Amino acid sequence: MREFARARDWEQFHTPKNLAMALAGEVGELVAEFQWLTADESRRPAPDELARIRGELADVTLYLVRLADVLGVDLVEAAHDKLDENEQRYAADRYRGSARKAPHQT
Repeated sequence: MREFARARDWEQFHTPKNLAMALAGEVGELVAEFQWLTADESRRPAPDELARIRGELADVTLYLVRLADVLGVDLVEAAHDKLDENEQRYAADRYRGSARKAPHQT
């Protein structure tokens, strides 16, 4: 992603703000693919729908990776840290089968 942007002289536009806004826009396009589908329909999209969803997932991923790169964030490390945090917040024996939120930690 960094080389792709550099080769096009786009680094000047890839500020965290702009990348976050572009990411939000792409997430919106992904969400739109699921709008009005039933839960079952969303689990089994038609081949043409799945192709569009795949493209939107790629767009979201690319903007997320670029944003993390610009900010110097290791996404894999951040994800592992978040999973560790969630393991503590959402003990399996207390939250199994429940969609309730854990209380905010201070």
